Amino acid sequence: MDNRNLLLAVVLSGLLILGWDAGLRYFYPEAAVSSQAAPPSATKGDAAAPAAGAGNLGGDAAARKVDLKAALAGGNRVAIDTPRLSGSINLVGARIDDVELKDYRETVKKNSGPVRLFAPEGTPSQYFAEFGFVSGGARQPSNLVWQADGAKLTPTTPVTLSRTDANGVTYRIKFAVDANYMITATQSVTAGAAPAVVQPFALIKRTSTNATIDQFASHSGPVGVFGDTLWDPHSYDELAELGGESPEGAPDWLGFTDQYWLAALVPGDGKGNVKVDDAGFRSLGDKLFRTDLLYGATTVPAGGTMTQETRLYAGAKDSQILDVYEDGGITNFGLAISWGWFWFFEKPILWLLRTLNGLVGNFGVAIILLTVVIRGLMFPVAQKGFASMAAMKAVQPRMKEIQERFKDDKQRQQQEIMKLYKDEKVNPLSGCLPMVIQIPVFFALYKVLVLAIEMRHEPFILWIRDLSAPDPAHILNLFGLLPFTVPEASFLAIGPLAVLLGITMWLTFKLNPSAMDPVQQQMFAIMPWILMFVMAPFAAGLLLYWVTSNILTVAQQSYLYSKHPQLKAANAAEKAKAAKG
Repeated sequence: MDNRNLLLAVVLSGLLILGWDAGLRYFYPEAAVSSQAAPPSATKGDAAAPAAGAGNLGGDAAARKVDLKAALAGGNRVAIDTPRLSGSINLVGARIDDVELKDYRETVKKNSGPVRLFAPEGTPSQYFAEFGFVSGGARQPSNLVWQADGAKLTPTTPVTLSRTDANGVTYRIKFAVDANYMITATQSVTAGAAPAVVQPFALIKRTSTNATIDQFASHSGPVGVFGDTLWDPHSYDELAELGGESPEGAPDWLGFTDQYWLAALVPGDGKGNVKVDDAGFRSLGDKLFRTDLLYGATTVPAGGTMTQETRLYAGAKDSQILDVYEDGGITNFGLAISWGWFWFFEKPILWLLRTLNGLVGNFGVAIILLTVVIRGLMFPVAQKGFASMAAMKAVQPRMKEIQERFKDDKQRQQQEIMKLYKDEKVNPLSGCLPMVIQIPVFFALYKVLVLAIEMRHEPFILWIRDLSAPDPAHILNLFGLLPFTVPEASFLAIGPLAVLLGITMWLTFKLNPSAMDPVQQQMFAIMPWILMFVMAPFAAGLLLYWVTSNILTVAQQSYLYSKHPQLKAANAAEKAKAAKG
């Protein structure tokens, strides 16, 4: 065995472990930061150029830094109270800047309080929606105080804000809310003695300091559907570099998404048939971003009235709720969840996961049962692949004989091998096809566990109180004996689930047919322990899935070897030969 190859494998493995933290923060945010951790104060960044057309709304001046409690205690507010939402509307600027999600807690602690989605401008986690008007080509000031005809917005009691300017033009914004997360703003203008030219607008402004990290499995950043097509190419950093972007196509809806939360504006009926002057995204600098929805100018005749409806979704990315709104007419609203190419696998898997959880009452047990069900469904495919491997092993001695006999005539060699395949009814590709078929299914299962808000803060057993977070018991805190929390994802935070993952992965590799190449053998020998380090900071639910899958793989391979003893014998002979070599 070449010691240089072994040394190279060890060095590469070490680099993989040491470089994992940086890649992890990009590809898997739960392992690096909590999606609901208290955000730091915004840091000053470079101001970026506005998106084309978005400058009509202006209002980019930095807001005075304020404390959250102080901002919410200032009065001039209309309360919001629904089965899923609580908060208030700020009468200064007609802003919805105070929204909490009643169904979700900030942390697993029962007294942690609900998740805060929206917060007033100037607070560390500022995130809000504003509705207003452009009159005479200029945006009306955001510090105007509106009058309300009610004290509380509920699903049964809408609230209308109104104000009249010096020219006798009356502006109204009627807010209504349903039992889920959708707020409807109906903006209207009644002209006075003279005609008025107005443009209603709506915007969402937020800081990215408390945003989840954009990753390949779950997008975080600007998102929308334009011209019936999903648009989500940029992270916040990429949007900051561009300065802004106005996607092509009529806007069906647009906003900002996190792993579990969504804030989006829906013009009109959500089918892209409303006249819009501008709809896009822009960077304001200081890690602040805005999405603008500016409707076309309308001339309101003297004494006449115009009306424009905009909906605001502010809540959780619950696929069932999003699909209800999509069925109600909002184009591709369910794509706010980053299903990707394999959505036709992922949605049934999520449905099955919900059903199993409803039956057993434990999300961890549901994950185990889901893995068992999927493995069971894929077993015939795996069995066919194993049978093909057995057939290939059986004809391998004759293949080597042909290769040796015609080593100087490659064309004749290929012809004889193909004849051998035909005579023995062996298809060399049939062993690969089952594996290819399984890839999208198991990738879909992985994505479901990343995207499913149902897994957030769900306990399993014993020390695992949140399946969406990394295993809290690990080497650095003596497996939970010390009250010590690792501040960031660390490759040394090896918990029991990660250890089980390494052991079960080692068993699966041990049962695999031996690789004849020594370097491959060395890599297979250390890869399970590399994966143990790599996977340790991932969500406990994902590790539970991989451990269960590995155990089932070991059982499956043991059973299939018993059905194909010739393959097991050939595998053992290869390993003995490799060890001797």
